[in-house]
Amino acid sequence: MHLAYPAVLAALLFCIGLYGVLARRNAILVLMSVELMLNAVNLNLVAFDVWLRDTLHSGQALTLFTIAIAAAEIGIGLAIVLAVYRNRGTSDIDRLRDTAETDDAEKLPDSAGTDTADTRGTDGAEPTPGRADEKTGKTKKAEATT
Repeated sequence: MHLAYPAVLAALLFCIGLYGVLARRNAILVLMSVELMLNAVNLNLVAFDVWLRDTLHSGQALTLFTIAIAAAEIGIGLAIVLAVYRNRGTSDIDRLRDTAETDDAEKLPDSAGTDTADTRGTDGAEPTPGRADEKTGKTKKAEATT
């Protein structure tokens, strides 16, 4: 068999995967496109290993390593996509661009272990519960959205 057949097939698979990464808006479809690109690389590794008649079969060994990395990548990627979908309600990549904290972080009360002397304002008054203070290290909404 000629080397051109698997090389052309791998190039087509890689181009389809690249198109999927650049054109799709759904995060799961982007992950599937990345898997297509990895499979194209695996096909090239095995084809060149057979063509070169490598006695160590290093192309096939590297392919097995790449498959293991791809399995771990898809597992972590799907876990991240599911967590984002639960929090945001969508897996659309364009809508997930803004990952800053919302106003909910400012509404939470300060932890019970903080010293009130450190969180008092310049006038010595007690801080308002649930309000972010500069000394506690919490970011304000204006800083989080920029």
